Amino acid sequence: MTKTPVVSLDHATIRIGGRTVLADASFAIEPGEFIGVLGPNGAGKTTLMRSILGLLPPSAGSIRVFGKPPECGQASIGYLPQIRTVLPDLRVRGMDFIGASLHGERWGLPRLSHHDKHMIEDTLAAVGARELATRPLSQMSGGERQRLLLAQALIGNPKLLLLDEPLISLDARHQEVAINVVRQVCRDRGITVLFSAHELNQLLGAIDRVLYLGNGCAELGTVDEVVTAPVLSKLYGSEIEVVRAGKHIFVMSHGADVERTDHAHDHGHGHGHGHHH
Repeated sequence: MTKTPVVSLDHATIRIGGRTVLADASFAIEPGEFIGVLGPNGAGKTTLMRSILGLLPPSAGSIRVFGKPPECGQASIGYLPQIRTVLPDLRVRGMDFIGASLHGERWGLPRLSHHDKHMIEDTLAAVGARELATRPLSQMSGGERQRLLLAQALIGNPKLLLLDEPLISLDARHQEVAINVVRQVCRDRGITVLFSAHELNQLLGAIDRVLYLGNGCAELGTVDEVVTAPVLSKLYGSEIEVVRAGKHIFVMSHGADVERTDHAHDHGHGHGHGHHH
């Protein structure tokens, strides 16, 4: 009896604004896998997540989530979007910030039931952020806010967690902590994770397999299977050299580290690079 894949694409083509982001892609992600999603800017990492969420149906082929076509607003999927468009009221305490998302109430704060409070406290504890329940957002560091957002995505015990570049505004130490927290919580709860990032090295010790997107293609496999010169050259559409040094892997094009140069211009613009996904 084979388990139903959590996410499967069968000859799926995804187009957005006249551009083909994925062409005829087929792959399957199994229950409990921790998948790193990588690829050049604009390769469609965000777009794929939106399709899994049911926000963007494929123009050909099929996408299945838990064996069925995706539907908007599935409780079984937790999602942490890359672009945080609305910055919440910074006076709000952690507990109430999550509570508001729980009931989808935009105005005023919901009255949290005893059950809600317990659930939120448990989830905060799971990501090592118990003390953030009573603290206002204005008094949290970037790393702490990120934990709060992660707790928000974990509320209601989703079976699939989509994290779109959750490391983007964190320094190296916080990145490592965030990856470890996600991995631990998801192992404990048997959650399947798609974790997009623009740097493979951050994720090397944590991921089971890697899904590399680029040039309309998708390659899913172990790091050793996918992160090779031939595969990445196809995905980047240029001659790529893969250099392994100790515990690090460098993806080079004409002597430059493409993962670094590709994103060098991002940080000055308040992470505004999500627009062309």
